[in-house]
Amino acid sequence: MAENEPLLGSNNGGEVVLAERESEATQTKTTRIVSLDVFRGLCVFLMILVDYAGSVFPSIAHSPWNGVRLADFVMPFFLFVVGVSVAIVNKIVLDRTGATMKVVIRTLKLFILGIFLQGGYLHGITGLTYGVDIERIRWMGILQRIAVGYIVAALCEVWLPCQEMKRFALFRNYICQWFIMFLLSAIHCGLLYGLYVPDWQFSVSQSTGSTIYEVKCSVRGDLGPACNSAGMIDRYILGLDHLYTKPVYRNMKECNGSNRDTVSESMPSWCHATFDPEGIVSSLTAAATSIIGLQYGHILVQFQDHKGRLYNWSILSLSLLVVGLFLDFIGMPLNKSLYTISYMLVTSAAGGITFCLLYLLVDIYGWRRLMFVLEWMGKHSLSIFILITSNIAVIFIQGFYWRDPENNIIRWIVTRFVQK
Repeated sequence: MAENEPLLGSNNGGEVVLAERESEATQTKTTRIVSLDVFRGLCVFLMILVDYAGSVFPSIAHSPWNGVRLADFVMPFFLFVVGVSVAIVNKIVLDRTGATMKVVIRTLKLFILGIFLQGGYLHGITGLTYGVDIERIRWMGILQRIAVGYIVAALCEVWLPCQEMKRFALFRNYICQWFIMFLLSAIHCGLLYGLYVPDWQFSVSQSTGSTIYEVKCSVRGDLGPACNSAGMIDRYILGLDHLYTKPVYRNMKECNGSNRDTVSESMPSWCHATFDPEGIVSSLTAAATSIIGLQYGHILVQFQDHKGRLYNWSILSLSLLVVGLFLDFIGMPLNKSLYTISYMLVTSAAGGITFCLLYLLVDIYGWRRLMFVLEWMGKHSLSIFILITSNIAVIFIQGFYWRDPENNIIRWIVTRFVQK
């Protein structure tokens, strides 16, 4: 990653050049916003925690469908941090074309890396093989979603900068960026509630042959796991075989909580289907989360005093929270798989509140030493994601065995402790 890159592994995304108003831009002061590194490290820590402890403590794992748990805040937090970092790195853009090319190249790198790590090429911590059938590769995933959020936020910052600097009118200063955020949300809402979903069928290959399942829908605006338009769009554009094979809704009571490779025949037909929580429609509001993060970054850059930053962050966070909870109250559920607008607003507000607290503790009260582990994780977040969260380190260790490939330390640990 290049210096100052505001993606998952940014090392210098927390540096802000603060112009002293009294010196007519002739003197500058560089201050590192350590809380941004700490926040990024917190995201990585939470991701590792819910991935490895979620099966032991289901209360912190992803919600099967509606509602939010601890795991459901991780992705929005990453997208939020991306937006904040983009605002810092691109506060002054002299060459828009060159900056756009850099953004596109970085996005492609991250997207391709995501396909390699989560497209099915690697077969998990107990798999001793690798490789993926191109006809069944998964195109979307965690890094791909972060790449989408990054390119949307970065292009907004490069091509839709502040129109007229007014210190106490941040909304009007970046009205074009807010318009893009509202537009993405409106398109998401229109697709989710406006499209008609017909009955559909799919086949599942098993050892005894292929079984064809049919899902009865013929409905519009359904937000359930079987008949939502987000899944329909992904099936048409990406293809059913290119979606996530273990959707979280298999943990619902209707599917008997069987988030495994095989599902009982007595379960509803849709329990057997694939579904991608990082799909096309949900990526619209995911990108909007990064645009919201941009606005927090603008406050960080434009306000030099702690009080001004915390005040504006708090107002924005509370506003997002109130609107998000109101939408949930009137019937738009908090849903991570569909990335509903209510979910986007509530999790963005949670990200803003968390950032405020970390900024208060680390950058104001000076609790940096207590947070040094999270700070280090934040500075090396992409490397940690690749090695630990994507199991590259585990797979590497598993490659060393005693006489038989099955006789390795990873298989021994899984057999002894995990499967008991």
